[in-house]
Amino acid sequence: QVQLVESGGGLVQPGGSLRLSCAASGSIFSIDVMAWYRQAPGKRRDLVATITSSGSTRYTDSVKGRFTISRDNAENTMYLQMNTLKPEDTAAYYCNAYKIFGNKSYWGQGTQVTVSS
Repeated sequence: QVQLVESGGGLVQPGGSLRLSCAASGSIFSIDVMAWYRQAPGKRRDLVATITSSGSTRYTDSVKGRFTISRDNAENTMYLQMNTLKPEDTAAYYCNAYKIFGNKSYWGQGTQVTVSS
């Protein structure tokens, strides 16, 4: 089992910044991909960014150039630096860890990000 705990959400004005953290514990070895997803009220949960065990990153088009995903393997923590936030970024943000072997996916409890003036 892998336990994931997100933190760092909050209320921010448009154009502002936030950094989300996802602390991983448990059977964290062999996690192949970690990701951030987000879900706005009444909408589906969408992929925001991914980072592989080798450090390769990918982003959904709407956040490219504004968000940066990273991981600190020594601290077993993943981050999402979010800059130039927009009201449409408002959502609950979820951390995900995926193991290819066994096709196992783990989720955190989510952290709310609200972008509003």
